[in-house]
Amino acid sequence: MSLQLAEQFEANEQYEQAYEEYKKVYAQTPDDVGILERLGHLSLILEKTDEAANYYYEILKRDVANPLAYEQLMSIYENTDRYKYYIYRGNKNSIEGKLDFAVNDFKKALAHANEDETQVVMTRLTLANLYRQLGQELKAIDEYNLILEYDNLHEEIFLQLADIYMHDEAYPSAIDVLQRAKQKGFDTDRINEALAAVYLKSGDAKSAIQYTKDELLKIQCMLELGEIQEAYAKLNNLPDEYKALPRYFTLQAQYCYSSKDFKKALNYIEEYNKHSIHISAITPQNEPTMNTLYASCVWTGEELNIFIRDYLYPALCTAGINNIELWLGTFTDSNAALVIPALEDTSTNKVIDAVCFQWWGSYLAKAVNKGYRKKIIQSETKCGNGNNDWNYAEEQFDCFKEFLEAGASRYYLWNMILDEKGANTAEPPWYQNAPII
Repeated sequence: MSLQLAEQFEANEQYEQAYEEYKKVYAQTPDDVGILERLGHLSLILEKTDEAANYYYEILKRDVANPLAYEQLMSIYENTDRYKYYIYRGNKNSIEGKLDFAVNDFKKALAHANEDETQVVMTRLTLANLYRQLGQELKAIDEYNLILEYDNLHEEIFLQLADIYMHDEAYPSAIDVLQRAKQKGFDTDRINEALAAVYLKSGDAKSAIQYTKDELLKIQCMLELGEIQEAYAKLNNLPDEYKALPRYFTLQAQYCYSSKDFKKALNYIEEYNKHSIHISAITPQNEPTMNTLYASCVWTGEELNIFIRDYLYPALCTAGINNIELWLGTFTDSNAALVIPALEDTSTNKVIDAVCFQWWGSYLAKAVNKGYRKKIIQSETKCGNGNNDWNYAEEQFDCFKEFLEAGASRYYLWNMILDEKGANTAEPPWYQNAPII
């Protein structure tokens, strides 16, 4: 009843009464972006500027890409707080993939930070991340080093800078940054585990094993040190809770590779060929960030890089399988941290034929196509909710258009045919959309 009453008050231009009724609706449905938009709009009409800003900020917490919220916040702060104005404009440009414009905005925001240490640190951190997305690693490093001059720091800053050095294979620099973090009081598990990872990446498994508390990483170090049978025994004697982890199976695969048991890894491909079904391409993992109920595995970008470079591609070569493309993916969004490690590693880059993205990945797909000249595959549409309505059709058209503009050469539907209700074969059925029902 409150929603209808609020809409009626608003239609009659009784804005104060409408505002109060919408607040009642908001209290009952706090995640309804439409209600927040109405409250923000009415707050502006009623000249409640601070409240309007809060409502639009709440919208962004629920919908980070909401263009209306950015436009309204920019309008609110344009003449009152230039720092916030440029921050919101920079975030809007960043979301839209206009990274060069975003960099300029955050530089301008920096000029209006008024020596507020927190604002300076956060703005420079954003600039560093933007430079990384643009592939301007040296500028990113400069920003991180300027940040490290301040006292208001967090271990995440050291970890991000070390990550850049890792990607550039500047392992001594990465180690130096992480050791500095320890000297600054960040002698934490995350820093020590990062040190272990850097040492292992640099080929110093002996040092790596001294820093890690991770039993699985210790086993990986043992495999790298050639202690293959000891590592395998330790792996098989782990408590049962470890044996449900994706990394456990990764280490089993590493053991098979170290033992030269390539055939086991390629059984599936060989079985398909026996039935005259040719596999034209393989990807390491569908949705590597999703810990799903069905068979899956969670990976980091660096783990995907190592698996392709050191295990999958060599195994294919050893088995004489040279007519299959390797596709990096598939990725649900524009998280560059999952993609960049493999593309920046020259040994891995040269064996990757394409990169696969799903519905939210068009921004990164465009950057990959432009920066790395890789074939772009749109590997999965949104599955929908079974309605198969025009709203879904229009959304899919927009997604299709985005990926064509991003350079996609192939576009895959999730479902081709479903029953009249849109039910798939899952138990219980998962109602989805398809072009034919």
